[in-house]
Amino acid sequence: MNNTYNIIQGDCLDIVQGMQQNSVNLIYLDPPFFTQKQHSLKTRDRQSEFSYDDLWESHQDYAKFIHDRLAVLHQVLKEDGSIFVHCDTHANYIIRSILDHIFGQENFRSEIIWSYKRWSNSKKGLLPAHQTIFFYSKTNQFIFNPIYCDYSESTNIDQILQKRTRDEHGKAVYARDDHGEIIPADPKKGVPLSDVWEIPYLNPKAKERVGYPSQKPILLLEQIIELASNPGDIILDPFCGSGTTIIAAKLLNRSAWGIDISPDAVQICKDRLKTPIKSESLLLQKGRKAYLNANEDALNIIASLDVIPVQRNQGIDAILKQNYQGKPVPIRVQRRGESLHKALALLHKASQIKGAVKSILVKTSDDLFELEMTDIPDHIMIIEAPAYAVQKGFYLN
Repeated sequence: MNNTYNIIQGDCLDIVQGMQQNSVNLIYLDPPFFTQKQHSLKTRDRQSEFSYDDLWESHQDYAKFIHDRLAVLHQVLKEDGSIFVHCDTHANYIIRSILDHIFGQENFRSEIIWSYKRWSNSKKGLLPAHQTIFFYSKTNQFIFNPIYCDYSESTNIDQILQKRTRDEHGKAVYARDDHGEIIPADPKKGVPLSDVWEIPYLNPKAKERVGYPSQKPILLLEQIIELASNPGDIILDPFCGSGTTIIAAKLLNRSAWGIDISPDAVQICKDRLKTPIKSESLLLQKGRKAYLNANEDALNIIASLDVIPVQRNQGIDAILKQNYQGKPVPIRVQRRGESLHKALALLHKASQIKGAVKSILVKTSDDLFELEMTDIPDHIMIIEAPAYAVQKGFYLN
């Protein structure tokens, strides 16, 4: 199936009314926010300036504008489709009320908080550092693809490895079998995505920035599209602006319709479709380093394995996501200048505490002391790190 991308200039109210009903899988819109301002921004080369008005006669005038467009969007959405409406504190109460009326309170799914760090606040009060995205479905039979995240840096390893249950008082406790032994948890995928999304705002030098005032990061739209649609689905953005939704849809193998009343916005979107550029986020790639105490060298060595990093355990760097004989499989990487005797001892002790029947030690250098095969516990398998196999003693240089 070949994906298609249609970018149309005009009022989405008129254009959407002409679309086939029940034809769109996912709608995202970033409408005017009722800021009562004219927004403008110059391109990086300072050669062009883009602007749009967010000025209204009254709350009622703005509410009617939003209501009329959400009503026709509801008609073109498929029965298993969802809508994500972007807003901020200026009008989120108006938009939420209208969504409840058109889509029904029973179809409210989440109030997503997009959290980011941006610039300092010059006025008296708290620094605004988030926007809201309302997530509604058309029915209770909606497409939803769970997204899993890494465990919190403060999560204890036992919370990952051990099954939880509730006692007679309803209190959460670790589950135990008839012999009093702790029951290991099922294989873990991570923590399900929450309704607070920490995705960086586009900085002025971001490669994907095109100079449009309300431009959102592709990473934000990719997460929405992955969550509530499947490859080949049709995505609609009736206020497409700089075209971020359309670009994200193309990168994720979806078809897309983009509508905007501004000819400049339509042209930007068409230009971006020719050569999509996506900025990467070091924050999302590396996380909040201040909270981490895992050994970064060790995690880099085992990065290709399907593991869960362990932050707070001296003998274990990570555990495989898949159990072995119903038990966790701890992994430890030999440190620089550390003997295999010490590495084995730390892994052996930690593995016994966690009830592992198979553990993996990753060798990174020649042993500082002679190691006999009889010194290796039966449950520990020693493998060589790729760099060590290529060049002996690499990590000691």
